[in-house]
Amino acid sequence: MRLYTRTGDKGKTSLIGGRVDKDHLRVEAYGTLDEVNSFVGQAMTLLNDEKFQDIYAELQKIQHELFDCGGDLAIVNGKIPYKVTADMVTFLETRIDEYVKEAPPLEKFILPGGSKAAAALHVARTVTRRAERCIVSLSKEEPINEIVLQYVNRLSDYFFAVARVINARLGVKDVEYERSAIVFRDKEEEK
Repeated sequence: MRLYTRTGDKGKTSLIGGRVDKDHLRVEAYGTLDEVNSFVGQAMTLLNDEKFQDIYAELQKIQHELFDCGGDLAIVNGKIPYKVTADMVTFLETRIDEYVKEAPPLEKFILPGGSKAAAALHVARTVTRRAERCIVSLSKEEPINEIVLQYVNRLSDYFFAVARVINARLGVKDVEYERSAIVFRDKEEEK
């Protein structure tokens, strides 16, 4: 098998159901998810400690799901069943809720960083937000699997929660943004 096909030499690429320019919104959206996946892989190389086995396994699962998201975004004719499901979104929500309990209480905005692994996941988080913006733009122009948008929205929150837990498990404090007001309050305290 050759890695090059020469079919893209004129600036076009194949999708599931057609060909488009390489700068098409659909290609931009799934290409940005590919960037996210690469940053997730990089972060995983920094999680070789036994205390991160759970996070490592989840990130590997997420890498597969990011491929599913990209595949769903590459479908232009809607004739192939989508792979991304609401259960994937629910899984992320469940894990976020658990990680919020494990991390120290959060009241103010924090700066991305701390440990190397947490910093890498903050990069993944911000690229995920960019992917989300691309998907929103695409959804205004063409039909997509709407659950992909939900998944990607939740994924950035997941990366934030996991980055904080990694820092907590390593004993590294998050750095609060020094001019931040108190922006996060416990919903139970407000009642």
